[in-house]
Amino acid sequence: MIWINAVMQGVLVGGLYALFAAGLSLIFGVMRLVNIAHGDFIVAASYLAWTIVHATGLHPLASLILVAPIAAGVGYALQRGVLNHTLGDDILPPLLVTFGLSVIVQNGLLQIFTADTRKLDAGALETGSFEILPGVAIGYLPLLMFVTAIVVIAGLQFLFYATGLGRAFRATSDDREIAMLMGLDNRKVYASAMALSFTVVAVAGVFLAIRSNFDPFMGPGRLIFGFEAVIIGGLGNLWGTLVGGVILGVAQGVGAEINPGWQLLAGHLAFLLVLAVKPRGLFPRML
Repeated sequence: MIWINAVMQGVLVGGLYALFAAGLSLIFGVMRLVNIAHGDFIVAASYLAWTIVHATGLHPLASLILVAPIAAGVGYALQRGVLNHTLGDDILPPLLVTFGLSVIVQNGLLQIFTADTRKLDAGALETGSFEILPGVAIGYLPLLMFVTAIVVIAGLQFLFYATGLGRAFRATSDDREIAMLMGLDNRKVYASAMALSFTVVAVAGVFLAIRSNFDPFMGPGRLIFGFEAVIIGGLGNLWGTLVGGVILGVAQGVGAEINPGWQLLAGHLAFLLVLAVKPRGLFPRML
């Protein structure tokens, strides 16, 4: 039962990794932008949720009512005001700009909140669990994270393939020049995609704040988990992102069961193994 429990917990943690990765996958699929600051924005969303909860007394999950629209607005403004000016045939400018944003966000959080760790208290949601087999228990919080990841990815998939905005995303992704000739404003389309990505970032940030302590400098680690999940599943494949997160989580869970010091190493090894066998990821690009 020890190994079954390790695998089960890894699958559930994979839901959080999928939330880390979904925004990355969306942005890369629409505009071929690799956002180096993605992990730092997740942590910034955690701090925003922490601030709102302590100012209003809302439950951490209820804080999403405020965190999500604020994050979406920041994403839209950031894309329109900064990132749109870096997009082109050369991939280097957006990489440099998002790297600079990463440094700015980290140091800004450090100045405002200091280096002390923070955490959101969700009460019984964090500690409650139910047993499905003797010795195998599922926590309410990990299960909620996994279900939320499925709902978020299903929602994004529906938006992309069943709405007018999704058609604009796909048209711009396929050929932005032709999309402009057809009357689409690429700047607005990209800004809408970034707003959507930041909404997912807000969800990931709130769950991160509930699940573990966070500090201003843990963003790059969340970025690595997100990148690995995206690449394992396949760039631009949202359901593949969920599978990638699960594979990463299971590898870490099994590695930790073998030796606590091998948890992160096992995840990286799983990533390298998939990359060696299937360099384009397990599933084809869909966005």
